[in-house]
Amino acid sequence: MNTTSPATYPTNTDRLLQKYAWNWQGQQLWVVYETAGEGTPVLLLPAFSTVSSRSEMAGIANLLAPHFQTVTLDWPGFGESDRPPLDYKPAIFQQFLADFVKTVFKTPVAVVAAGHSAGYVMQLANQQPELFSHIVLTAPTWRGPLPTMAGKQQDWFSIIRETVRSPILGDILYSLNTAPPFLSYMYQSHVFTDPKILTSDFIDKKWQITQKPGGKFAPVAFVTGALDPIQTNSEFLSLFNSISLPIMIVIGEQCPPKSKQEMDNLAQLPNIQTRRLPGSLGMHEEFPQEIAAEILPFLQN
Repeated sequence: MNTTSPATYPTNTDRLLQKYAWNWQGQQLWVVYETAGEGTPVLLLPAFSTVSSRSEMAGIANLLAPHFQTVTLDWPGFGESDRPPLDYKPAIFQQFLADFVKTVFKTPVAVVAAGHSAGYVMQLANQQPELFSHIVLTAPTWRGPLPTMAGKQQDWFSIIRETVRSPILGDILYSLNTAPPFLSYMYQSHVFTDPKILTSDFIDKKWQITQKPGGKFAPVAFVTGALDPIQTNSEFLSLFNSISLPIMIVIGEQCPPKSKQEMDNLAQLPNIQTRRLPGSLGMHEEFPQEIAAEILPFLQN
């Protein structure tokens, strides 16, 4: 499903930008990732969102790089990775993560996964636990925004998804939902806790992420629940029950109530280490120092 020998080129003396050639059902995608530091590897996976990018993991990566080799990536369909108009679904990301980990890492890798990445990491850890050494999940979620709001999958989600995927009308709807004022509103409502961070420059950089060619296809799949790796909270909890790997979850105290309740449910499991810190769903980007301070001893143990 993949090819090795990624193209590489240095961005500065500390970081190496790389491209991984991956094939999905005969179509090649270039996936962008960065490495920094030396030693035991740590893979950092950004949350899925309209503005998903490896840049949101940069703070934690910079703090871990003196101790580990850090690897951050843009998921297929997001960030600077290729964004073809695929029918984005969990199978794509399940296969990609398995292929990437087995190709890039020669020893078990620690993983720090934000938001929706959690479900994909836990599925792979159940299937092939030998691939991982430690698992850290920050503000872990498994259900997309619309299913979270509606309480379950609805038939009209697919209508929204196909409408946004269509030309002209879909482009207009996507443009409205990625306009800077709307992005600022979303960050203030459930992503960041400090509105002072949301400067015009910050929001502009996020908006630019949304403007990449093919930018609408994977995000609308996420928003409408088409990238939910599982369908029920009990199924999510079951992913943690038979894992013997060291697992830590970091819960943001200001996460939206529905999401926080499901994180609290995880915290009740006997094999989970839990840390509670300030932050909401974007805590991995807003509070990297606080998170790094908690997870560094765990990863070194």
